[in-house]
Amino acid sequence: MYNFHQTNDPMFAVNSLTIYTRQGGPCWIIDPGLPPHAEQIVAFVRENELQPAAVLLTHAHGDHIAGVDEVREILGAPPLYLGKPEWHMLGDPKENLSVNFGIPLTVSDEGLHDLADGDTLALDGSEWAVLDTSGHSPGGRSLYCADEGVVIVGDALFAGGVGRVDFHHSDGSQLIRNLRTKLLTLPDDTRVIPGHGPETTIGTERQSNPYVIHGL
Repeated sequence: MYNFHQTNDPMFAVNSLTIYTRQGGPCWIIDPGLPPHAEQIVAFVRENELQPAAVLLTHAHGDHIAGVDEVREILGAPPLYLGKPEWHMLGDPKENLSVNFGIPLTVSDEGLHDLADGDTLALDGSEWAVLDTSGHSPGGRSLYCADEGVVIVGDALFAGGVGRVDFHHSDGSQLIRNLRTKLLTLPDDTRVIPGHGPETTIGTERQSNPYVIHGL
């Protein structure tokens, strides 16, 4: 059974996750954003004697990557995973949109690995499928564990909404197509953990989310 430790920041309320099964075991850190994410994540990892196996990014917008370097520097430089279409965004404040909120930032790409659609990642005995849910951003990815009945979707899908598509690198048609083919095909009771806001389920969003029903 997986445990999800969630942290949030006051500026964008990003849902950053530390996923693990047991004290002292391996963990993934997902989307460490602006302060106090990194500080809280490091404290939690140390308190529970977890072993960071990877830092995973659902996408490379500034509010989801701001804490990456600090977390990796302190916790032994675990490998970094991000969809390849967004690798260039790590070093470009305009592309990762951090310049838009007045905190231009870059993130090191040392130890960077692709999150390719259809890949499978393993954490402590369970498999997680990588799903292409791009559209909000050019290489957005979701992580789905069938055994746990959970999907981590970044900013692709929210409770009652979807990710913004008014950025220069967004594609609304692509987002809706991916949501309908990659996420809405999952079982109704699948937990959806978005990049902002409350959890929901695939069934709830399939039935009531106006954007995935009617499009943008």
